Formats: sequence, C-alpha cells, structure tokens
Amino acid sequence: MKATDAPAVSVSGTVFYWRGPAPFHFVRVPDDNVAFIKGLAAMFSYGWGMIPVTARLGSTSFTTSLFPKAGGYLVPLKDAVRSAENVDLDDQVTIIVELRRRK
Repeated sequence: MKATDAPAVSVSGTVFYWRGPAPFHFVRVPDDNVAFIKGLAAMFSYGWGMIPVTARLGSTSFTTSLFPKAGGYLVPLKDAVRSAENVDLDDQVTIIVELRRRK
C-alpha cells in the first residue's frame, strides 16, 4: 500500500447510545470489516487502538476516530452529524469510513 492510499470500508448498522466515559452515539463496525481494519491498524493507529478516519454519512463528511471496543471498533457519531442527517437512536445507517494517517 502506498503512503497516499486511504483504505475505506462501508459500515452499516444500528445507531446506539453508550454512556461510557463520555456519552456518545455509535455504530458498531460489522465483524467482516474488523479483520481488514485490524490488519492495517499499525499503520494508522495513534495509540490506545484509536484509528483516525474521515467518514461520510449521507451528504455529511466528518473526521473522528474508530474506538476499539470488545475486539471490534465503534464509529462515533457527532451530534452535529446526526442532526444534519436527521439520524436518531436505533436508526439503520451506512457510513463510509476512510482510514487516515495521523498528521
């Protein structure tokens, strides 16, 4: 893989709320994408297993980081993104996630 290549995955799932250290809405990365991401994690992660990404939900693009959780990853959904795309708790969504190198 070239340094300029940015691998992307399509993440489809249900929006859920988790009141961890900071309350957030998330979508779980499906198991079939987890192995692919884990295979690239060393090139992209900036610590604690976090992987910076550029994501797109509908017509809204945003930056965030994949959170490692229970052997997989979670995509956090910012309130501004959910509001812009009219997404609520328990909605089914598809997010295009592009891994990006830490600057």
